[in-house]
Amino acid sequence: MPDAATGPVAAQMIERLTAALSPTRLELEDQSHQHIGHAGHDPRGESHFALLIESPAFAGLNRVERQRKIYAALGDLMRERVHALTIKAKAPGEG
Repeated sequence: MPDAATGPVAAQMIERLTAALSPTRLELEDQSHQHIGHAGHDPRGESHFALLIESPAFAGLNRVERQRKIYAALGDLMRERVHALTIKAKAPGEG
């Protein structure tokens, strides 16, 4: 993920994910610029993200369970501001 997301929505996402999941690695990329003119694009920006997160909270969980934890941590941001989120979630030590 080349460019770290730094806007206010990204900051809230990082804060919530950190508080809920205590990640050992967290990379968030704002990909909104790639979706200008497409469905779900928000002219305010920060509508499409890619997330790479590693957390002990994911140990023993399958992909869907991990995604549910992420969506729960992000709460209303997923309904009100984030149109799309690509997720790569793993536990420490996973390849």
